[in-house]
Amino acid sequence: MNSNPALLKFNNLVILLVCALLLAGCQGGAKKVDDAKQIKRAKLHYQIGLDALHKNQMPKAFEELMLSDKLNPNQPKVLDLLAHAWRLRGDFNKSESYYIRAIQYGGGPASLNNYGNLLIKLGRYSEAETRLRKALEDPRYPNQFMAHMNLGDALLGLKKFDDAIDSYRQAKALNPRQSLSRIKEAEAYVASGRLNYAHALYETMLRENPKNRAVVEGLVKILILQKKFSTARTQLSKFREASVSELDRAWAADELDRLNRL
Repeated sequence: MNSNPALLKFNNLVILLVCALLLAGCQGGAKKVDDAKQIKRAKLHYQIGLDALHKNQMPKAFEELMLSDKLNPNQPKVLDLLAHAWRLRGDFNKSESYYIRAIQYGGGPASLNNYGNLLIKLGRYSEAETRLRKALEDPRYPNQFMAHMNLGDALLGLKKFDDAIDSYRQAKALNPRQSLSRIKEAEAYVASGRLNYAHALYETMLRENPKNRAVVEGLVKILILQKKFSTARTQLSKFREASVSELDRAWAADELDRLNRL
């Protein structure tokens, strides 16, 4: 049988092309499997890093989180956690760089809130306000009360006292079980020179929870500012007697000694 050389050449080219496509398909499928495995490994190392961070095992936390970021780069939750780890280590510049990366790659309200808190620590209140207001734009964010407390701190730093108080009150409305926002509200009244209202607010909180050291401490500071030393001593004595914590009793005793030296 006579064969057509041109036809044979064409058929060979077709066969080579089909083989190449099949090979590429196999390689592409293998790459997808490898990528999926790598992403799964990255998630595992993230969880191990998170657990190590909770246990204050900082070297282990850094090792695992950095490996997670290497295996699957630029995941906002990993970057956010690395930012937190660097902050705990005291390197605020590194911490900020990771928060910026987290936000750049899609980090949502949590990253904005955490970064805003760091900016407050750095005294950059105006920048913090911007980030925190952005965090509060998303109504789905479950920790909005924390963002409102941070926003209150930023506004207080800017001496926007009434706005700060409104933000602390919003935090209390969103999470009535926590008391920190009311303590911060009282501190805002002190900062704005409204000692009588701050005094009344602390007294209200103390009636609700007489064993709250932060409340007693805030009230005593106001009493000292008002030069009501005898009342301050009485409050400290009551707290020392009612407290079940040895550390709290020791604190009250030290404060009483300090007052007696005034």
